[in-house]
Amino acid sequence: MKKYKINADYADKFTDFLLNIQEFFSKNNITIHKARNELKILHYAELDLVVKSFKIPHLFNRFIYSFFRDTKAKKSYENSLKILQFTPKPIGYIEFYSTGLLKESYFISEKFDFDFTIKEPITNIKLVNRENIFREFAKFTYELHEHNIYHNDYSPGNILIKRDETNYTFKIVDINRMKFKELCLDERLKNFAKLWLLDEDLKTIVKEYAELIHEDKEKCVNIALKYSHALKRKINMKKRLKGIEVVD
Repeated sequence: MKKYKINADYADKFTDFLLNIQEFFSKNNITIHKARNELKILHYAELDLVVKSFKIPHLFNRFIYSFFRDTKAKKSYENSLKILQFTPKPIGYIEFYSTGLLKESYFISEKFDFDFTIKEPITNIKLVNRENIFREFAKFTYELHEHNIYHNDYSPGNILIKRDETNYTFKIVDINRMKFKELCLDERLKNFAKLWLLDEDLKTIVKEYAELIHEDKEKCVNIALKYSHALKRKINMKKRLKGIEVVD
């Protein structure tokens, strides 16, 4: 058994592709990410696509996703439709079931031809226009928050950037975990914590952001630093407990 939805704009050309995604995915070897889930680039109907194959859940979660909770593939698709201007164009999702329980699931979107992720200016202090990128990123985050969008995994690999001379276009991915709500000041500033920024870089972003929301810059910087430092302490402590060397 299978369940699926396809964007009406793509139904004519991509329904067959979606229904046979297992075969297309297994035959393709252009993997761009592989950890818990796997992402591949596939070319079909004159378009480059990104297909995300979600890890098969363990038995208990297969039961939960089959009867009580939307799958990550479905949430990725439905969230994309809610925030079309901020994410690569969604094409569809499909779920495959065995003995009544979820097994495999896929989410498909158009490929966004980005130049780098936000990780590049974070880690490359010699990057040209680095501070300008941070200020533009602050404006992008402001637009997300003004649309009541809170990305629960607002981390470097999930923020794509396309450069066009001196202009930058941002898109977010990995969007199955999101909240849609009016955000308070603390929630807005906490959203920067997973970027793992140097304090000075965080200050650059937050000062720009504070100006946009008409809040005191030093107050906003202090709140953002509080959440950033707290998350770094938490993650570094976990690493130390596992015997992993930490550079403070």
